[in-house]
Amino acid sequence: MIKNILFDLDGTLLPMDMDVFTGGYFKLLVKKLVPFGFEAQELIKNIWAGTKCMVLNDGSRKNIDVFWEYMRNTYGEKAAIARENCDAFYGNEFEGGREFCGYNPKAKELVMDLKAKGYRLILATNPIFPDVATRKRTNWTGLDVSDFEGYTTYENSSFSKPNPKYYSELIDRFSLIPEECLMIGNDVDEDMVAQTLGMQVYLLTDCMINKNNKDISVYDHGNFDDLRSFLEI
Repeated sequence: MIKNILFDLDGTLLPMDMDVFTGGYFKLLVKKLVPFGFEAQELIKNIWAGTKCMVLNDGSRKNIDVFWEYMRNTYGEKAAIARENCDAFYGNEFEGGREFCGYNPKAKELVMDLKAKGYRLILATNPIFPDVATRKRTNWTGLDVSDFEGYTTYENSSFSKPNPKYYSELIDRFSLIPEECLMIGNDVDEDMVAQTLGMQVYLLTDCMINKNNKDISVYDHGNFDDLRSFLEI
């Protein structure tokens, strides 16, 4: 019996073309940091490299520490300037990223219906963003992080998707029984891997990402209407 439902955010509750969002988001961030002496393309390259470090995190440190260690090793003392202005960016200019996302009222409706039915809800978004950025992206769906029992950010997580240990960390943090969990996400590699831990999974196909062209017939899948039927709501 499903008692706990984990939702991915980007491309799941928050419709988006990941390339469009990433391109727009980087333009906003670069605009913020270039005046402080950072070269745009080099900065983007290093943000991607720092993100890769979070994806490869072995769990010994929080993702935030892994990312900023890479930036310190790359930029030296200038990393402190980058961090200060990134914090300001996510609190302000990042709001402009909303225009690079879509909106689906069915996402909020489903979450609120599940909450009313007493399911434990967890926002299992890849923890490569700060808390403030996760709160904002959640708000763009019409929801608030308080609608969930918990959510993952780069401050509170030591693993990232697609590492199965990201889900193990959630299991431990919320005292979950995997067989009582359903993970809902749009990324075949990052979200469906929860199945390897015993969780049930559902692949939302509205903004599906399937980089390795895997056979999705092995997963329950469909759009929000299909998902609602699957959950018998």
